[in-house]
Amino acid sequence: MDFRLSDAERALVSEVRAFAEKYFDKASVAQWRRDGGLPDEVVKAFVDLDFKGFGVIHRRNHESYDVFAQVLVLEELSRATGAALPFSTDFLQLQILEAFASESQTDPVRMEYQKTGRLAFALAVSEPHAGSDTMGMTTTVESVDGSLVLNGVKSFVNNGEYAPALLVAAIDEEVSRDEGRPVLSLWLIPRDLEGVCVVPESKIGQSMLPFASIQFDNVRLDESYRLSGDARGFSQLFKFFEYGRVFVCATALGQAQAAMEDAVRWARERKAFGETVSSFQQIQQMLTDMEVKLTNMRNLVYRAAWEFDNGEHDRLTVAMMKRYVPATATEVASDAMQILGGRGYTSVERVSSIWQDCRGFQIAEGTDQIMVYIAAPLIMRRYAQEV
Repeated sequence: MDFRLSDAERALVSEVRAFAEKYFDKASVAQWRRDGGLPDEVVKAFVDLDFKGFGVIHRRNHESYDVFAQVLVLEELSRATGAALPFSTDFLQLQILEAFASESQTDPVRMEYQKTGRLAFALAVSEPHAGSDTMGMTTTVESVDGSLVLNGVKSFVNNGEYAPALLVAAIDEEVSRDEGRPVLSLWLIPRDLEGVCVVPESKIGQSMLPFASIQFDNVRLDESYRLSGDARGFSQLFKFFEYGRVFVCATALGQAQAAMEDAVRWARERKAFGETVSSFQQIQQMLTDMEVKLTNMRNLVYRAAWEFDNGEHDRLTVAMMKRYVPATATEVASDAMQILGGRGYTSVERVSSIWQDCRGFQIAEGTDQIMVYIAAPLIMRRYAQEV
């Protein structure tokens, strides 16, 4: 499959590169990692980009997004900054809201996002004892003494400590189970409701994506908080998780490319025993293998995005991509650290934080092992059809 970029796509990448060069110098990225997020000026400048007419932020005629264009944006931002940025999360969460919510529920959020660059809610789906088994969630909404009451715990809620609202996935105990399976409901609720307790979660990487654990203790809900769009149920939510996997892999790809560029630069400049490190055969082999991995990662990510845009979405493609890309990006970042030697293990160089970020992507949006669980039956089915 030929993924050479068109002139329009190259112009899109150039626009994003210019944006990154303007705002994301090394000192600023380091500071924003410590701060745990981006300043208002930067996120506002991002949503104000034209994106060359592609459906990246503003929906083209409110009909569809260009997933391939979104991938190009995320890859270039991650390459230029060497960091996991909140934009990929914004892409996913806004698309989930637009699918599950009514127009009247979506429009104020979309308008606020385009006005400020800040998404006014945080998505609360994952749970401590469910993880990738989303249907195993135990957070529930049920009627108690005539009132709707929310109880449960959500973990790894990105921006959950700061967003003014929470988009909460819960089992709807007011609806009869569908063939024994739980019925999903989504609720857009104010974060400051009585009974909502938010606790920050510390982690080793992806520091611009602050996580929180949120407990709901007999939180009384208004029926107007319920999302009432066309999409309903776990199957539709799982489809959007597939988008999320494409986005995190695009980010991991970009960060791995940044690590590669840092390794090449160091190998060209660093001298040992009177020669540049790049002249050593072992270093040459490492760089060659890293480039092969980058090529394979890019092919998988681009193919998954292309399939979405062309109505040929294949769960196996996404599962293989998610299984391969974050793990391989981690390997590339690790090799870059090795090439930089002791300096690569310090916070002076970004390759160590790139490694931490990519390692986290092996867990986010479905672990490496869950991808095998998804892919293996699809592989068996495919080969059974060919026999």
